[in-house]
Amino acid sequence: MFRRIFFSAVIAGILGGSAITLVQHFTTTPIILHAETFESTGDDGEKHGTLKKGVALISPAHAHGTHKDSAKLEAGNWAPADGLERTMFTFLANIITGVGFALVLTACFALSKRRINGRTGVLWGVGAFAIVSLAPALGLPPEVPGARAADLTDRQFWWFFCVALTGAGLWAMIFRNGAIWAASGVLLIALPHILGAPTPDHIGGSVPPELAAQFVSASLATAAVFWCTTGWLAGTFWNRATAKNQN
Repeated sequence: MFRRIFFSAVIAGILGGSAITLVQHFTTTPIILHAETFESTGDDGEKHGTLKKGVALISPAHAHGTHKDSAKLEAGNWAPADGLERTMFTFLANIITGVGFALVLTACFALSKRRINGRTGVLWGVGAFAIVSLAPALGLPPEVPGARAADLTDRQFWWFFCVALTGAGLWAMIFRNGAIWAASGVLLIALPHILGAPTPDHIGGSVPPELAAQFVSASLATAAVFWCTTGWLAGTFWNRATAKNQN
């Protein structure tokens, strides 16, 4: 079974990561490059929050890639050069992240003990998108370079907290029967947002709000494409591996 999980995930992750790199080239990457032109004109964030650097990973709403920031890059720190080098490192990061998420997805296929194919894989992908990308974005939307954000540790903790409770809530609502399970699922999904996500002391930044809003929508749309594609690929390869193993 481990071999089926591993190979299904690797193939799905590589293909999904490759596809989303191409999609990003026309969606989020141009916005990031545009936003980076505003960084040098803004302040340094002072004590009000952390100015975000470039973002281009498929991850969810908050798997941020670190890109070149000439205004803040200290001597001795390395960053990929703009152009082909930056694109290649983004591509590599997308592949690694894609394989990791596909491993989680195919492991869930195995644990569910249900028949999975490409179509049902898309449904699993939609669920993963809701858990990993959409729900956290309600509290911590994707940030463009130059936007202020709360402390990184606080944001990471809240993101994992939100993902865990959203996943548990959907599991309770989908795989368990009864009003109590459904109500518990709704409560789990709502709890991170009731408690609230961490916010910077001062809202703003050097990037125009219209550009920031465009980046949020583009990032979520890109993440949805990634999860649906990866879900279909993982489900298809899992179904073939399962059928081959049974024969």
